[in-house]
Amino acid sequence: MPVSIVVGGQFGSEGKGKISLELARQSKSPITVVRVGGSNSGHTAYNREGKKYALRQLPAGCIDRNVDVVFPAGAYIDVNILLDEIEQLQFPRDRIKISSFARIITSEHKAWEREAGLGGAIGSTGSGVGAAVMASVARGAANFKLHSLDAEHSGKLEEFLCDSSDLLRKRLDKGCRVIIEGSQGFGLSLLEGGYWPKATSRSTTAAAALTETGLSPRDVDDITMVLRSYPIRVAGESGPLPGETTWEEIAQTVGMNEDIREYTTVTKKLRRVGRFDAELVRRALTVNAPTRLVLNHMDYIGSIDELSDPKSRLRQFISGLEFDIDRKIDWFGFSGFDVAQAESHVA
Repeated sequence: MPVSIVVGGQFGSEGKGKISLELARQSKSPITVVRVGGSNSGHTAYNREGKKYALRQLPAGCIDRNVDVVFPAGAYIDVNILLDEIEQLQFPRDRIKISSFARIITSEHKAWEREAGLGGAIGSTGSGVGAAVMASVARGAANFKLHSLDAEHSGKLEEFLCDSSDLLRKRLDKGCRVIIEGSQGFGLSLLEGGYWPKATSRSTTAAAALTETGLSPRDVDDITMVLRSYPIRVAGESGPLPGETTWEEIAQTVGMNEDIREYTTVTKKLRRVGRFDAELVRRALTVNAPTRLVLNHMDYIGSIDELSDPKSRLRQFISGLEFDIDRKIDWFGFSGFDVAQAESHVA
């Protein structure tokens, strides 16, 4: 049952792509990375030469170009973005497989979202994923004007098509590890997040990601939930953000002189930022029951050298956070490549 699922525990941009890539690099068996969701969120990671890639369709776990990539039936694909990213990464095309049942995001879906005003109303990226989900669920209803298109009939993806469930089952039978790279975060989940209607169009939990992949719960032996020290939400009327603060206040608290402001991958707008919300994370822990918990963006608190100093501001921040969520952090992520395992930094 060698399946790993990587999900976010806040409002997205927790660094799931970086952790998916780390899991792929640590694995001693062949890797297949599965990308669920759509192009409405960016996944960022660095290759071994230190070059940064921000991807919207390909999973960040494939950046080293030495894994197989699968888009299952639960994927929503913007064909032009996918083909552009394949070219950008120079990713081997024969290592990409797409379910014939995966849904295609069309210009009609994007136009519908623009006309619906979702960008201003809920902070939607307007990438067409929500409309594509609705069209799929409508199942060709006569009184619903949006149409749904599957990968088999898209006209541009024929070389990639496969039965993804059968393919993944055969990979698992051979001992290959499958890494499911989830998108967005628990607080944005349509069903469980608690912030509807300021939510995304899908459920973003580990269970939902597995469902979209077409595998069995019996296959899973690893669930990694990723957090960030200061959670973010996208710009505009995107919903409540408990403890909302500013990037300038964070920089002043830590004594950083550089500009640390973050912008969204898709819309390039300034992200809203808040202080760590333990209540949201506790709910995410209840629903996802992760086997591994990762805390990223630790540079906003201190340096990796401070992990082994129990008196440091960084270690005190971690201790307080662990007390509030009643759970130990297993890995800590810093800028670039750095991911530290907790047990190697015990004072």
